Amino acid sequence: MHINELYDLENKIVLVTGGAGKFGRSIVEAFAEAGSQVIVSSRSMEKCKELADCYTKAGYKVDVIVYDQGSHESVLDLRKSIKEQFGRLDIFVNNAFSLPMLHYTDPLELWESSMKINGTGMFDIVREMAGLMAESGGGSIINISSMKASYSPDFDLYEGTDMDSPPDYNFHKAGMLGLTKYLAKKLAGQNIRINSISPGGLFANQQKEFLTKYCEKVPLKRMANNDDIKGVVIFLGSNASQYITGIDILMDGGLHS
Repeated sequence: MHINELYDLENKIVLVTGGAGKFGRSIVEAFAEAGSQVIVSSRSMEKCKELADCYTKAGYKVDVIVYDQGSHESVLDLRKSIKEQFGRLDIFVNNAFSLPMLHYTDPLELWESSMKINGTGMFDIVREMAGLMAESGGGSIINISSMKASYSPDFDLYEGTDMDSPPDYNFHKAGMLGLTKYLAKKLAGQNIRINSISPGGLFANQQKEFLTKYCEKVPLKRMANNDDIKGVVIFLGSNASQYITGIDILMDGGLHS
């Protein structure tokens, strides 16, 4: 197969949850630029529609379907809507994540809320979207995890700021890596590949004290930018990675090399 064919994503049906978020916008842009039909999904119609309108005006194919990952009925409605409107699902980028906890000392009720959306809800949508993929012959699932799934937070980075690294984030992102490996074998017989990406920190005008210390520790001397994840998701979504499943790609600028 020619290299252009291996990376060809023209008219693929791609679902990106949390598509209006930090990395989500870059992922939507990557698949839109590749010629795919992109479905942006999250709880916020306003944010998703604003993003979709931006790309449709530029000539790209981006649509919106709102869903709530904390509701099984909403996840089922999302599956039904994709089937009715687009007929199939080729690629699912599992990127949505709720951030109810901000600090270690937050109330336990916030941990429970996080578990409902980021634990139960995350598994729910992966299972339902995998089922939809299987109906049309398979596809690729890309889980967006984090370097914190495999490495402890460096709390020194937060000294002198009001920032923190909440515990539920590490817990769920680590669980996502385990689920990726489990599903890689469980879904292989349905021609579904599933891999994950573990990004480092994305630049978002963080506090100066944090930025300075973070960039000093990264061999590439910077945080991730909006383009860094685009090539990785295109690779994992395309036939260029057709013999790869169950792996995690660490994208942290060499911080943990």
